[in-house]
Amino acid sequence: MEHRYLGTSGLRLSAISYGNWITHGGQIDDTAAISCVHTALDLGITTFDTADVYAETRAESVLGRALAGVRREGLEICTKVYFPTGTGVNDRGLSRKHIMESCEASLRRLDTDHIDLYQAHRFDTETPLEETMTAFADLVRQGKVGYLGTSEWTADQLRAGRALADELRVPLVSNQPQYSMVWRVIEGEVVPTCRELGIGQIVWSPLLQGVLTGKYLPGEPPPGDSRAAGDDDWARMMALFLNDELLTAVQQLRALAESAGCTTAQFALAWVLRNDNVTSCIVGATKPAQLEDNVGALEVELTDELVAEADAILAPHVLDDPALTEQFAPKGRP
Repeated sequence: MEHRYLGTSGLRLSAISYGNWITHGGQIDDTAAISCVHTALDLGITTFDTADVYAETRAESVLGRALAGVRREGLEICTKVYFPTGTGVNDRGLSRKHIMESCEASLRRLDTDHIDLYQAHRFDTETPLEETMTAFADLVRQGKVGYLGTSEWTADQLRAGRALADELRVPLVSNQPQYSMVWRVIEGEVVPTCRELGIGQIVWSPLLQGVLTGKYLPGEPPPGDSRAAGDDDWARMMALFLNDELLTAVQQLRALAESAGCTTAQFALAWVLRNDNVTSCIVGATKPAQLEDNVGALEVELTDELVAEADAILAPHVLDDPALTEQFAPKGRP
């Protein structure tokens, strides 16, 4: 397993990290979830990403049980705070009250005495940034949090947050955006700003929710066991990407992947990991075999020529407008 420094900090993360956003506490049962975590450990993955809101807090609990007995110093446990975790008016956002209470609850669910990387799951437009960063700084000084991060913050928000973190002398060192061969929103503003500030990216959906694995075929319904099957909000969101034009382009990547001696998914992950501002790709899994395939991306060496061919195939479908981050931004209080 390759490990990379997170921005300019001294913290190193596994280049492939394990995330349990959709899977734990929901899509798969706890036995399958724990099996996937143990496979991740066997493959050398040391970085595990979750959030208090995933599966209505159940995902953190499952991860805590799965990591029980594992040497804590050999892990990097990352979680997040912002979205509602209860019905109270203060059970949400980045107020001091919610941050402090959510941190304690996450520590209990994860069965640990500290969180290696605590991330603001979104930017809170209705809480003063000074209040948010001071609360985070206090958690760092209490030893409950090691490093601080963000998720889906804009370049301006990152710059403001980092300035306060520097003033408070605490390490704000990461951002967690969506990023893939198709979703390239961060390249224009966020990545250059983060390079300047010494902030690294821990990216989610590097496989565009499975679209870049090639398992969704043009003209055919989604596989019955896939996230896109069914009639829920998740399936409706997936429908945005499941158009025949994009799916046909992804199938054209298969030949390029074969020429590189890898699967389509490994090609897509290797493409993301070529970005020198990307520290780690978060992958999820419902089966251990998926993790084994994903980790194989670290053995793939993509030439500039192959990357240029892949980019040309996907060019008509690339999403790179910074305004697209608005769909992930809070609309007032969460």
